[in-house]
Amino acid sequence: MRATARKLMTYTGNSDPGHTPVMLKEVIDLLQCRPGGTYVDATVGLGGHSQAILECIQPGGQLIGIDRDKESLEKAQVRLRRHSESLRLLHDNFKNLPLILNNLTSRPVDGILVDLGVSSYQLTAPERGFSFQSDAKLDMRMDRTQQWTAADLVNNLPETELADLIYRYGEERLSRRIAAAIVQERTRTPITRCSQLAEVISRVLKARGHQTIHPATRTFQALRIAVNEELEGLEGFLSRSFDFLRPGGRLVVIAFHSLEDRIVKRVFRKLAGQCVCEAPPELCTCPRQALANLITHRPMTPRPEELASNPRSRSARLRSLERR
Repeated sequence: MRATARKLMTYTGNSDPGHTPVMLKEVIDLLQCRPGGTYVDATVGLGGHSQAILECIQPGGQLIGIDRDKESLEKAQVRLRRHSESLRLLHDNFKNLPLILNNLTSRPVDGILVDLGVSSYQLTAPERGFSFQSDAKLDMRMDRTQQWTAADLVNNLPETELADLIYRYGEERLSRRIAAAIVQERTRTPITRCSQLAEVISRVLKARGHQTIHPATRTFQALRIAVNEELEGLEGFLSRSFDFLRPGGRLVVIAFHSLEDRIVKRVFRKLAGQCVCEAPPELCTCPRQALANLITHRPMTPRPEELASNPRSRSARLRSLERR
């Protein structure tokens, strides 16, 4: 652990000052990165976590990196070029990791990292259409090779389906009023820009009084989750990926909203042999087969100094478990 800490302290290769990997020290500590090990970064993004992992697993280590965002992956490839011999980068959806590992390696891996957040590049690049603070086209696709965008959902979904989507994925209690306003607006003119949608939502919610977050935050989150199918198959992915860990190998997941974190918590508790059905003991049907040990019994959150330097990390929740 001390050797890992020393290597982490030497990690200074931040070729993108605008990109700050979330909870970096905690991730490296929990993965227990060691020289010669094989690790997976299932959501490379701009490569901040990957770079730190690569620094800690030399000599002889290997990192398999995956991202569905081709543009982010290209930026990460430049950032990580000096580690090219120890790195395999793939443009793919992280949920295909079991198939990828079946094709790439015959041995179990030492650790898997999954960062479920939106990258700083996606949020700040105007052309990506993620931010309610921009006047960009309403897009929100992490993988821009897919066809449907947030604008397609906003302009084509029936009002009831749009309201249900905003409520389910955004946990927005005024979802029906927002959906009605969106439908009314789109009958006059298509909603094609982030600022246009944000203005519609803000008009609906202006009577709510003081806001701790922007009125459009929850609706934009809901649309992003729906466009990218972020929750579909997440539980199965985590369970199947766990099977590729060696005994003592660790799975580390960073979630950024409660919907993701609930799924991660449920899967981890089930793998640790705990009840997840919340039924009375005499009615519990959970398998109660402990395949793993929980390393984080409660989610870890960013340290105060990280929150001060990187406010975007405020919603991060980190969980880890170790295969028995």
